Amino acid sequence: MRAQGWARGRAVARLMTPFNCPTAHASSPHLLLPRLLLLRSSSSYTLLPSRLRRQFASDASSSPASVDNTRQSSRTFMEVVREVFKHGSAHGARAAIRADQKSYSLVQLISSALDVHNILCRKHDGKDSSVNGANATGFLCGARIGIVAKPSPEFVAGIFGTWLSGGVAVPLALSYPEVELLHVMNDSDISMVLSTKEHHDIMESISTKCSTRYSLLPTVESIPPKIDAQEPLSSVVTSSVSSLMAEIDTLKKIKGDDPALILYTSGTTGKPKGVVHTHEGILSQVQILTEAWGYQSEDQFLHCLPLHHVHGLFNALFAPLYSGSVVEFLPKFSVRGVWQRWRESYPNDGSKNDEAITVFTGVPTVYTRLLQGYDSMNPDQQSACSYAAKQLRLMMCGSSALPSPLMKRWQEVTGHRLLERYGMTEFVMALSNPLHGARKEGTVGKPLPRVEAKIIMDDGTETKTGVGELCIKSPSLFKEYWKRPEVTAESFIDGGFFKTGDTVTVDEDGYFIILGRTNADIMKVGGYKLSALEIEAVLLEHDTVLECAVLGLPDEAYGEAICAIIVPKEDAKEKAEQASKPALTLEALTSWSKDKLAPYKIPTRLHLWDSLPRNAMGKVREYIICFIFRCICVEFATDFIVAYFRLTRRSLRNY
Repeated sequence: MRAQGWARGRAVARLMTPFNCPTAHASSPHLLLPRLLLLRSSSSYTLLPSRLRRQFASDASSSPASVDNTRQSSRTFMEVVREVFKHGSAHGARAAIRADQKSYSLVQLISSALDVHNILCRKHDGKDSSVNGANATGFLCGARIGIVAKPSPEFVAGIFGTWLSGGVAVPLALSYPEVELLHVMNDSDISMVLSTKEHHDIMESISTKCSTRYSLLPTVESIPPKIDAQEPLSSVVTSSVSSLMAEIDTLKKIKGDDPALILYTSGTTGKPKGVVHTHEGILSQVQILTEAWGYQSEDQFLHCLPLHHVHGLFNALFAPLYSGSVVEFLPKFSVRGVWQRWRESYPNDGSKNDEAITVFTGVPTVYTRLLQGYDSMNPDQQSACSYAAKQLRLMMCGSSALPSPLMKRWQEVTGHRLLERYGMTEFVMALSNPLHGARKEGTVGKPLPRVEAKIIMDDGTETKTGVGELCIKSPSLFKEYWKRPEVTAESFIDGGFFKTGDTVTVDEDGYFIILGRTNADIMKVGGYKLSALEIEAVLLEHDTVLECAVLGLPDEAYGEAICAIIVPKEDAKEKAEQASKPALTLEALTSWSKDKLAPYKIPTRLHLWDSLPRNAMGKVREYIICFIFRCICVEFATDFIVAYFRLTRRSLRNY
């Protein structure tokens, strides 16, 4: 058993080197070739977990020549694992993942991934091995594998095991209702679902409805608490594990342009679309992020994001693992849990915990809730939390627009000017404010390394300073929309640039400014083209406004009328209730706005709501239509139904 292997030999380790270390750079392939030192008689061999030893033994007869042939093909993300083992530090059982008060090394994750590989082999042998994906190769021939698990080592092992087997991973959202799960599973032709025990009953039932095979993900064993994380490794163990990974990759013959991952959009213009990412595209993206944001082996990430979105999957998991960082999963976002974890990392006495968090990334809603929690603390707690937060190396924000008041308040409390960036499911991240340099509010920065961006006007010509649609070209650009060749073709212009559907401009320093969705956030009012996001940003500066959404409603005189849906702050609600009057009136909002907005940008309709329902990434949920009927009178219903489709097209977009 693997646990016995760990008990006998305490030197098996997760080996990591930062991406920016010259010896670990993927552009130096000769440094990544492992020596096939298959010394089964060596005592160091017994230090491997037994599952790895069994695979190691079965691969011992493979020749070095086959490894060289594989190295000449396109790169894959799983080659990173080989790089990690080959060029890691000389330390012992350091964690790659932490979850539920336990630590897991990369060796254990890969060991469990091999168990997943065996499960998939058993389920897809014989006639099932003919299940094909588009232009894919490998044992599973590109078969789609659904993965359902909370953020955990089992999720990571499920992804890795699918890739090692030549399959395409399809993460399924824990929050999906059954009808959405059925759509994604049927649309992607999932041939098997892997889930953890807590989702066994529902996923087994849904799999049966889809005529899909089902299996439990194996439990990943944690690092025994008495293992010395600083114990040096045997060089033989290091070479043996490196050789093992090379042989696994060689046997599966995975190519860089093979499909590796399908992520579903949020359904902005209809049913969600499957976005197909390749192995090479995934590797390119994690290299770009590591380079741009300075990810390093000393970093420790606190992860509280969903894993079916690019933010939680790439920015906070794949890229940190690639760079050698430690990822600590929170089961779900908790205001108290985040502040407490930061305080544990950096006590007020000036010391630093060995497992101190250094990097945090979230959506605007997360930071809003953290500030609300901060405001409810007593002065001593606030002092401790503020001190701890200031010690982190980096804090980032994305997935929806960051309001200026929120950025300023967060900087006042924590000392961090949030690094805001821009991405989409189709290419992950493309624009970013700099790690070092001016982070400008209201902008999403400049193109990341090896990414190109251009602005195309309505007449099809490019502009350097005007307003138009943002188009992106990146080595991490998706391969296709799953089974939608016409939509895929329509999404690109000459030169391989992807049409994002976002209207943008640039400021005097070349920083990109997102004005909104081309067909949704741009309102046409009395001949003017207005940005809903610009108006929202101004309204959020009002002392009464907690959240807001701005949209255009049909208007006979002006084409569209500007409507503001505002969620007042709690203290404003309480005062209004005591005085038996609205928390904010249209007259008061108009008067306040005159010094901040041009007359034609001031809202002419106002509705106060208790909340804006949001999805896991902080964007307005589809069922906002239900709130429309619940919160407003019937005579406005038709207008709001029209506006609803515009609002959700913007708010549910994965950017």
